[in-house]
Amino acid sequence: MSNAYDKANELGRVLKESDEFKQLAELHNKVNEDEQAKQMLDNFRGIQMELQQKQMQGMELSEEEIQKAQSVFELVQQHELISKLMEAEQRMSQLIGDINKIIAEPLEELYGMGQE
Repeated sequence: MSNAYDKANELGRVLKESDEFKQLAELHNKVNEDEQAKQMLDNFRGIQMELQQKQMQGMELSEEEIQKAQSVFELVQQHELISKLMEAEQRMSQLIGDINKIIAEPLEELYGMGQE
């Protein structure tokens, strides 16, 4: 069992040394150093979280809320630094998603066999 944890810790270190992570960390730091960009991003993420919480509680989103979120999203997308950060976050998310698929493969094979 400890071997799996050792490999997971090793994978964590490899991810931290990856170009994807380094670029993400660099952009994250740049956004945090830029007061305007940080405030814009924090505002956007706050709105995003608020809407997600409403949806999880089964509440309907108003047209006004959807429009506001869309306009704030368009605004942050126009900020070059934030746009680059979001792209780097997407690449990192894709990498972790791909790794999760690989890790879950043995379970999928195991449970997939029983369904055939």
